[in-house]
Amino acid sequence: MQTLISDTSLRIARMLLSAQAVRLRPQEPFKWAAGWFSPIYCDNRLTLSFPHIREAVLVGLDNLKNDFFPHTEVVAGVATAGIPQATLLADTNSLPLVYVRSNSKGHGLQNQIEGRILPNQNVLVVEDLVSTGKSSLAAVDALRAAGANVVGMVAIFTYGFPEADAAFASAKVPLHTLTNYTDLLTVAAQDQLVAQADLATLAEWRKNPAVWKQG
Repeated sequence: MQTLISDTSLRIARMLLSAQAVRLRPQEPFKWAAGWFSPIYCDNRLTLSFPHIREAVLVGLDNLKNDFFPHTEVVAGVATAGIPQATLLADTNSLPLVYVRSNSKGHGLQNQIEGRILPNQNVLVVEDLVSTGKSSLAAVDALRAAGANVVGMVAIFTYGFPEADAAFASAKVPLHTLTNYTDLLTVAAQDQLVAQADLATLAEWRKNPAVWKQG
């Protein structure tokens, strides 16, 4: 997994924090759907409400596409939060757009992929957030099963979990993100958004988030 140059990563991280798309609560942890307790919560959909942040994210994703995946023929958003970013990126590049559901619909044509992909087309997958990588790579599996050549994935933010890095490497899916957990903590420290003592808690959580608990 790689990110843009550090200055860009720090700038995007600062924007996510300013929009409260990322919230840090080491003293009052969030509970994720997976049952994990976490001192951080990320909802990048909030960036859509801030035009200057939305534009910065789009420019960043477009740079990643041009730098690492210049032969992209189709942009695929992962439902649901990846769809708006994928739509903006596809529109900017006048490319076809599809999106991938977590499961096939239970009615009608029972599609999991909405939109048209031709065999062997080069598809770039767009996510908003990468955590463990399971849902992101499930979308890749669906696209490959439909005959697509998945060239890689771009995303706004990653927690940088080792298990996600290993999963993407095993699936042979290059992942590039605009910013990451490490740079986000750097910004939080610089801007004094969390107490110095809480930085150790935030760093400790990422080592084993499934069993981490406050106090």
